[in-house]
Amino acid sequence: MRVEIWSDIACPWCYIGKARFEAGLAAFAHRADVEVVHRSFELDRDAPPATDVPILDMLASKYGVSRAQAEEMEARVAEAAAGEGLGYRSDRIHGNTFDLHRLLHLAKAHGVQDALLTALYRANFAEARPLGDPAVLTRIAVEAGVPADEAARVLADPDAFAAEVRADEHAAAELGATGVPFFVIDRRYGISGAQPVDVFHQALQRAHADSAVQVLATDDADVCGDGGCAVPGA
Repeated sequence: MRVEIWSDIACPWCYIGKARFEAGLAAFAHRADVEVVHRSFELDRDAPPATDVPILDMLASKYGVSRAQAEEMEARVAEAAAGEGLGYRSDRIHGNTFDLHRLLHLAKAHGVQDALLTALYRANFAEARPLGDPAVLTRIAVEAGVPADEAARVLADPDAFAAEVRADEHAAAELGATGVPFFVIDRRYGISGAQPVDVFHQALQRAHADSAVQVLATDDADVCGDGGCAVPGA
């Protein structure tokens, strides 16, 4: 069984959804037979690669709310993250994620894609590290198991793995994904949003037992899309 997960490192619900999916997978009796592949999806292609714009200022501008309201929005997402045992800081910086996705494709070639994605999520949301800094990205990649020279080479070459990132995004569009996280099991079952752990567990069980083509998705799940990220209780 193969599970493909489209996500963006800038997406808080992808961060939370990954933890929930992994909890559902851990409870799945056939988890050893599941291959997980992470796919690229950029929420903001036009964001500058390096920026000093605080996330709270970006949210206030994007949603047309005050900074205090943006702080309240972030606090509600932080509460959801804490429910999954995840750290969450609101002093992080908004920026472009294209280089991060290219590094994830390099990491996949070395069999450490999941380790790097986990490290990038932690660096962004729990540690508020400046992911627009190539030196910071290289250190994170090396700690996850990517050779230092290859990480530096990819970051220095904007064309490296660019086609792979765009191919992932094209596939997401063909599958009808308009937001992330988006989970696809064996290209037969789709699950949209950071669903509860039980939903992921049941979907894995159903996909394992049922060969019929069906879509398992809900319209009210927490998701990030072109219009922004869903906020609990908003």
